[in-house]
Amino acid sequence: MSINPTAFQNVMFVNGKYVPASLEPLPVINPATEEKIGTLGNCSAADVNGAIAAARAAFPAWSAKPGAERAEILRKFSAGIIKRKATLAKYETMDMGKPIAEAEWDMDDVAEAYKYYADLAEELDTRQDSAVDCPMPESFNVRMRYESVGVIGIITPWNYPLLMASWKVAPALAAGCTVVLKPSEHASLTCMELGEIAMEAGVPPGVLNITPGLGPEAGNTLCVSEEIDAMAFTGSTATGSHVMTCAAKQIKNVSLELGGKGALIVFDDVEVDKAVEWIMFGVFWTNGQICSSTSRLLIHEKIADKVMKRLKECTEQIFQTDPLDANARMGPVVNKLQFDKILGYIQKGKDAGATVLTGGKRNPKFSKGYFIEPTVFVDVKEDNPIWKEEIFGPVLAVRTFSTEEQAIREANDSPYGLGAAVMSSDPSRCDRVVKALRFGIVWVNCSQPCFVTAPWGGLKRSGIGRDLGRYGFDRFLEPKQVTSYITQDAWGWFLDAPCKL
Repeated sequence: MSINPTAFQNVMFVNGKYVPASLEPLPVINPATEEKIGTLGNCSAADVNGAIAAARAAFPAWSAKPGAERAEILRKFSAGIIKRKATLAKYETMDMGKPIAEAEWDMDDVAEAYKYYADLAEELDTRQDSAVDCPMPESFNVRMRYESVGVIGIITPWNYPLLMASWKVAPALAAGCTVVLKPSEHASLTCMELGEIAMEAGVPPGVLNITPGLGPEAGNTLCVSEEIDAMAFTGSTATGSHVMTCAAKQIKNVSLELGGKGALIVFDDVEVDKAVEWIMFGVFWTNGQICSSTSRLLIHEKIADKVMKRLKECTEQIFQTDPLDANARMGPVVNKLQFDKILGYIQKGKDAGATVLTGGKRNPKFSKGYFIEPTVFVDVKEDNPIWKEEIFGPVLAVRTFSTEEQAIREANDSPYGLGAAVMSSDPSRCDRVVKALRFGIVWVNCSQPCFVTAPWGGLKRSGIGRDLGRYGFDRFLEPKQVTSYITQDAWGWFLDAPCKL
């Protein structure tokens, strides 16, 4: 089965094959045209429970495989992504609106994730039964085993549909876990292709299951199931709280990558054009729909006028068009719900006294499609909703500062703590600011770069745990201590011999 949005059917991928989903199929709408391009599976609770049962049945054999065998399959998975790169990127763009050049970059990152975690799966074999220092080596031998957590429920968002899924699916499979994936109902087409890639790569039936559908039915069934051993979620803070509540009732492990309201601090010793490029990339990348967006700009008052003038010029030159155009740098937002939400925040910003420097409305070049102009607000007060709340759209709020201490205080004054950035030509200043910022990710003289080898996640209401890197792998493993008494001497606590203690 290859992706074909004009004819995609109401299916799920369970126990190694595509089978019908039970509920009324969901429409797939191209956000650039507002036209229906296909349908998506819509799973019932019974459908999801069937997928969980398949994952449970497949777990013993998959977890027992040597890491090297799982690694071989994951490398085939990576090759399957590369083989389909052009198709996957095209349908990612048609499904959620990001420029095709971004989507192609995403597919490279997806393939790299499976390769990277294949290497860690292979390395896992060498970590098994590793020695642990013991204060009584003449009497005890202590070693460590790392065993698969079990069946993992994964719920992923629409802004990076295949990439966010792969950040969790790849390490989970590498660690020997089995998976039930519930992709976002707003953009699931590329995730559905994972089933075909899994079959081609030799993933045994039941190891990877994909259950598209709505959150209250398909997603919630995963959250409340006692047959799910751990949950991995990326999405809104409100939904993440529900996932965590369900997990708490069962004392179940959970990792959450949630919302953000990142700050970018720009000092007065920067090169203006370099600063403007990263300011724009930090907030308009992925059409502004990124949890780590540095959508709060703190600019030193000495250079504010100069930077704002250049930022206005450059923002108004962004090529926003049909996202399938290879030269597009912005496309539409994902759907009408998000479109209306973002325009609502723009109005709130105005009502609270902020000034629109540029943008601030639907792009008048387009009669159809959810195109919002890249928007910059100045004169923003600290209590303005566009400064405090996550918008998840191409909207930048700007404030000025006079001292380093003020900039740090305002950057940290947020319930979120995912990503932040600092720009300065002074390495010592950058180092001080990095140490003072309460965020899980801090960029220096840039914004948004992400690498599979480095952990990704935040503090406060931005979540718990980390994707990517070794952290993203080890969370799917349970460390088991194995301690052996290795001497023939009696222990001697209750019997007559003197105790070894």
